[in-house]
Amino acid sequence: MLGDLQHYWSGSFLAANAFIGLNLVGALLLGMLVGYERSYNGRAAGMRTYGLVCMASTALTVFVGHAPLWYGGTTAHIQADSAHAIQGVITGIGFLCAGVIMKDGMRVRGLTTAASVWAVAATGVLLGVGFYAAALLLAVLCVGSMSLVHPLESRRENAEGISIRQKTA
Repeated sequence: MLGDLQHYWSGSFLAANAFIGLNLVGALLLGMLVGYERSYNGRAAGMRTYGLVCMASTALTVFVGHAPLWYGGTTAHIQADSAHAIQGVITGIGFLCAGVIMKDGMRVRGLTTAASVWAVAATGVLLGVGFYAAALLLAVLCVGSMSLVHPLESRRENAEGISIRQKTA
C-alpha cells in the first residue's frame, strides 16, 4: 500500500500536477476577466461564476492529456478521448445556460449572459488542450464585444424600428 503512494509523489506526477494547476489559475483569471464586465453591469452571473465555469472546463479537458498518470500511473495503457470530455463540458454548459435564459411576455432576457458563459467554457476548453493564445484572444474578444458593443446596441434600441406588441383587450 505504501509503495503505491510513492507514485503520486514522483517527479513526473508532480510536474503534471503543477502544469494542470497553472492551467487552472490561468482559466480562473481569464474567466474572471470576462465575468468582470457582467458583474460591473449588475448581471446575475459575475466574476465568480465565470471564473468557476472557465476553470472547471479547463479541468475537465486538461486531465485527459495526462491519462498515463491516472491512478498514480499504475494502470497500463489507459486510452483517453478528449472529444468525449469536451462533449461533456458542452452538455453541462448548455444545461447551465438554459437556466439563465428567461422569457417575460414578449421579451427574452439572459441571452448575452448565456452566450458569454458558453464562450468562457470554450475558453476553458482551449486552455485545457493547450491553445493558450487562442484562449486569451477569445477572452479578450468576449470582453470587447460585451463592453464595446453594448453602447451601440443601447443607441439602436432607442431608434425607430419594428416592434412586437401584445394586443391589449
